[in-house]
Amino acid sequence: MDCSLIFFSLPAASLLLGWLLDLVFGDPPRLPHPVVGFGKWIALGERLLNRGRHRLFMGALLAVFSILLAYIIGLALLILLKPYHYLSLIVQAVVVFFLLAGRTLRREVKAVFSALSRSLDEGRRQVARIVGRDTACLSEQEIRTAALETLAENLSDGVVAPLFYALIFGIPGMLAYKMVNTLDSMIGYRTQRYNLFGRVAARIDDVANFIPARLTALLMILIGWLYTVGSGRSFLYHCRNVLHYGGKHLSPNSGWPEAALASLLNCQFGGTHSYFGEPCPKPFIGSNPRVLTSEDLSLSLRLCFTVELVAVALCCLLLL
Repeated sequence: MDCSLIFFSLPAASLLLGWLLDLVFGDPPRLPHPVVGFGKWIALGERLLNRGRHRLFMGALLAVFSILLAYIIGLALLILLKPYHYLSLIVQAVVVFFLLAGRTLRREVKAVFSALSRSLDEGRRQVARIVGRDTACLSEQEIRTAALETLAENLSDGVVAPLFYALIFGIPGMLAYKMVNTLDSMIGYRTQRYNLFGRVAARIDDVANFIPARLTALLMILIGWLYTVGSGRSFLYHCRNVLHYGGKHLSPNSGWPEAALASLLNCQFGGTHSYFGEPCPKPFIGSNPRVLTSEDLSLSLRLCFTVELVAVALCCLLLL
């Protein structure tokens, strides 16, 4: 077998099996999860290094070393399993299972709407599980908005981007991307504590998600347009909305899938939020500040699942 395939190619069978496992089980709560391990590693590094006069350099050191470490672990895993073809297929499928987050994402967003239907406090507690912003004072509309923003953004971060890097670099690339994403979610904030220390991690995440975020938005508006074809809004209309609002987000990438979903739902995302007690002004994405409903949730979940299905099918075809 070509050596390049050992290092960079993910077998289509492993990808499909791993995705099916995620589809059925989601993130296993009682099994050790590599992303939890990544988080503990980053938290330790942040406690040890986020101090003194050289926080920018130390944060960059942590980010680059951690990403390389994740990639090397993936390479070492493939090298060790090289003589055992079927075991390698199974192990790679398990890694894919752990690193895709489609079912868990949909389940958590649906749980937010269910909790909110019972009480505002329950909704706030539930949405705090999936967003980084402060949730103690969120209104019902802000909770629904936060949940659907997270659904759109994490369709890219949790599904399309991991598949993109698995397709190009195999399991090592998938692990490295998840380290990038975990670094950004933990230290990539523009707050006093993380502004310097997490700056390089945030920039690396911006670069890593540049193409996947736009691919996600394209798939969303193409598939979403087919769902809402009777509404009188054309595919070009949604494209114009995404191009107009996608770049307005503080993140160079998050705004693209959010703008796609906002256009398809004819709603408005964004606005000022609080992170770690500090206000963070964000521009609005979309022009219709209407009340979001359970019907919007149903359409969004169906849309995101279809995008995931199409992305997996395309990756399997390309790997074959």
